[in-house]
Amino acid sequence: MTSRPTRPTARRAALAVVAGALVAGTAVPATAAPAVETSAMHNLIPAPEVVRPDPATTFELSEQTSIQASGEAAEVGEYLAGILRPSTGYPLPVGDDAGDIALAVTDDAELGPAGYRLQVTGETVDLRAGSAEGLFNGVQTLRQLLPAAIESHTEQPGPWPVPGGEVVDQPRFEHRAAMLDVARHFFDVDQVKRYIDQIARYKINRLHLHLSDDQGWRIEIDSWPKLTEYGGSTEVGGGPGGFYTKQDYAEIVEYAASRHIVVIPEIDMPGHTNAALASYAELNCDGVAPPLYTGIEVGFSSLCVDKEVTYQFVEDVIRELAEITPGPYLHIGGDEADATSDEDYKAFVSRVLPLVEKYGKKPVGWHEYAKAAPQGDAVVQYWGTTDTDPLLPEAVARGNKVLVSPANKSYLDMKYDENTPLGLQWAGFIEVADAYGWDPGSYLQGVPEEAVLGVEAPLWSETLENSEHIEFMAFPRLPAIAELAWSPKSSHDWESFAQRLATHGPRLEASGTNYYKSPQVPWDG
Repeated sequence: MTSRPTRPTARRAALAVVAGALVAGTAVPATAAPAVETSAMHNLIPAPEVVRPDPATTFELSEQTSIQASGEAAEVGEYLAGILRPSTGYPLPVGDDAGDIALAVTDDAELGPAGYRLQVTGETVDLRAGSAEGLFNGVQTLRQLLPAAIESHTEQPGPWPVPGGEVVDQPRFEHRAAMLDVARHFFDVDQVKRYIDQIARYKINRLHLHLSDDQGWRIEIDSWPKLTEYGGSTEVGGGPGGFYTKQDYAEIVEYAASRHIVVIPEIDMPGHTNAALASYAELNCDGVAPPLYTGIEVGFSSLCVDKEVTYQFVEDVIRELAEITPGPYLHIGGDEADATSDEDYKAFVSRVLPLVEKYGKKPVGWHEYAKAAPQGDAVVQYWGTTDTDPLLPEAVARGNKVLVSPANKSYLDMKYDENTPLGLQWAGFIEVADAYGWDPGSYLQGVPEEAVLGVEAPLWSETLENSEHIEFMAFPRLPAIAELAWSPKSSHDWESFAQRLATHGPRLEASGTNYYKSPQVPWDG
């Protein structure tokens, strides 16, 4: 079982360092080489499968431009117009009639379920895909072909050229995820929506929400109301906490779906459960509720494995959460259960897994839960800091898919370097080149690429209190992870990525997104 021996100490130290830190504009490089001037066709992130520029051709977005999108394409057409209207000030009507920008769902087996074909001429922009999801992915590429100011929320002067050529593209991995921890610090519906929009720009299609932990319970459960009334009343550092009503959660799920992102909810168990234990004394083996917890140590809490009320509690939570989660997955945590014996842990997970399946969901768990030998459709999420774990080849042999999120590569809450004012460092410093410099398909020994479901970039929130903090830690490392998950392995090249990433600084700024100006990147401007 992989452990995080330095994590509690790091978390305690971090609190004192980062309280109230204001991070915008930190670490602007003084010596980075200038970015190379290239066509926007060469600056796309994630890098497409095929790019065929036509330097002699440019499409110009104008006040007369219209968007043709009907049937399955209509919603994506309206989404595209919603992106382009604020910055251009153009009306950009969307309808069934012929338009300068045409979106269509077509039968093209070459593109797969999420791929797209984008062709730009002097007169038209033609975007085709086998599904609305593919069109949505193509729209993210199209917006990157426009000047950075297209991301502004206020009208800008233009002009609005789109370089000519063709992009044919589809993802390497089906599952491209970001995780947001709303338990250590609570983030409201609007803050989560903001992050959804930001990750969608880089073709992330899964949002893993960490909804419960020692410091807070964040999702309303009707049959156990004190979970949120009491367990959700605080957070790290003693703030007011908060929680999502079922209506709030449905709003998040619906908003994510409109961006072709599937929400995967996590209720961590049997450890990381102090908020639940504090809310209901009967879930404790001694029948005594502990006080609420606002620190950052881990591994000290456990549901009482021997009590039947524990499994009634777990089933109620799973049932109610499954009812409001349309996606196929439900994450049961399972990490750092240091207060639970190995025997009890296996017995607990073995009883919980059938409950997830009973309510129509596929279980996901941190890789420690592989000790209980989950079968078939169960997904094992690896968070360790090495490239090997004996549980993984056994999981692959059983048919489990592996979701790859090594803490020393993909954890967005790790500090960039020793001067980073936010984050922890128990898994080491992760600069942008570190986040980019590994291959998810071959990283884990005994896990062939065909057993890899995909890649996730988790963002834990012990030190993060607002959207500025989230953005500073996620950008620009999340685009790096997104490229590893989407682009062909043959296209992975740090020098190319750094040059392309440099052109995304103005895009992030135009959209009002905070980011870390890594000295490894030759930022534009």
